[in-house]
Parts: sequence; C-alpha cells; structure tokens
Amino acid sequence: MSNQETPNPWGSLWPLGEAIRFLTLIPVGGLPPMSDTSIGRAVPYFPAVGFIIGLLLLPVSWAAGGLWGPLVGAALVVVAWGVLTGGLHLDGVSDTFDAVMSWRPRERKLEIMKDSRIGAMGAMALVAVLLLKVAFLSAAGERWWQALLLAPMLGRWADIYGIVGFPAAREGGLGRSFQELVRPHHFVISSVLITLAALAIAGPHGLVAAALVWLVTHSIARWWTRDLGGLTGDTYGALCEIAEVVVLATLAAQA
Repeated sequence: MSNQETPNPWGSLWPLGEAIRFLTLIPVGGLPPMSDTSIGRAVPYFPAVGFIIGLLLLPVSWAAGGLWGPLVGAALVVVAWGVLTGGLHLDGVSDTFDAVMSWRPRERKLEIMKDSRIGAMGAMALVAVLLLKVAFLSAAGERWWQALLLAPMLGRWADIYGIVGFPAAREGGLGRSFQELVRPHHFVISSVLITLAALAIAGPHGLVAAALVWLVTHSIARWWTRDLGGLTGDTYGALCEIAEVVVLATLAAQA
C-alpha cells in the first residue's frame, strides 16, 4: 500500500470548503476532520459562503413566490434558509438573548449561554427574527433577489467584525480560536470585497445596507462586550442574524 496522503481536492481553497461545511448542511467531501483551528482559518471565507447561501435561496423564492405570492414565498424561503444553515446562527440568537436579558452576574450569563434549553427571552428573540425576516422579505418587492444575496453575505461579514473588533468572553472555546487565527488584514480584505459586492448587487442601496449593518453590529457588540466581558460563538451567531434582518429591512424600505 502507498504511504502517500490522499490529495486534497480543494487545494488552496480548502478554507472555503471548511467554511461551507461549518456554516451549512451542504455535503462537502475531501476535507480532514473539522477542528477549532480549521474553522478559525476558514472565517475569512464566511461572506463567500453567504453568497452561496443566497444563490441557493433565489430559485426557492422565485418558485414559491410565483406559486403562492410574496408572503407565503417569503415564509418558505426563511424556512429553507434555516434548514440550509442547520439553524446554526438561530441557536446563537436564543442562547444570547436568554443570557443578556437575564440581568444576572456576568459569570451566570455565560453559564446560561451554554445551557441547551431555551428560555422565554430566547424564544421571543428567535420568533422576532424569523417574523421580521418574513415580513421584510415579502415587502422587498423587486429588490427581493438583492436582499437574498446581500443579507447572508453581510450577516457573515458581521461575524468577522465581531471577531476582530471585540475581545473573546472566555479563555477557551470557539470564540477564542477565532480571535487567535483571524487577523485585521482578513477583516480589511473582506470589508473591501463586501463593499464592492454590495455596490454591484444593489448599487447605493447596497452601500446603505452595509453601513447600517456596521452601525448596528458595532453598537450591539459594544453592549454585549460590556455585559459579558467579550463575545462568544453564540453572540457571533446572533450578530449574523440581526445583520441579516437589517439588510432585509433596509432594502424593503427602499423598494
């Protein structure tokens, strides 16, 4: 038998494959076992995965909207959105809001975020995010396709901003791995690319959406950093979902 290692079909793009595997349920083969380190190195590719998510949602929205109208179409797209991503960031929404709205000491809030059970505030936040996505997407009119492409991209850019711009709340865990492996130049490159993408997809409206995502993400990340002592993997997920809602709301308002 040969002692040679099995070649990696992804080559130098393996971080993109790892990002797809981590952020979605899309089958990805040819990669080594997933680890905190491999995921951390894939973070700069998160917005690219957001673009792939948006592309996959476009035919769902077109078909569902044509059959049942914009409201039902939007609801089915949001369901498909959650299924495609495995509810990864939605889980972060419920965990984060259960913690930050508990008014407990910092250490207790971090413990609450590790609890798999969903409390009242987490459930309310989760329902609010899903309802707002449906409402704004159905109101986006002719900008529906722009909203579907931009929202997942800018949502995952918000993750990178949270990782680079704010400290980690815990010494261990995925958030700390992200902090150690993602560098400021990754954020700069992703910011330039996401700005160009926003402009190409939605023109000035895309730039407005990107600016509002930055403003909202920065404000909320500062709040949670004061409250928790930093950010965690769950808060990154919540930032992504909130940023997606901001994009949908912005484009719906300009429809």
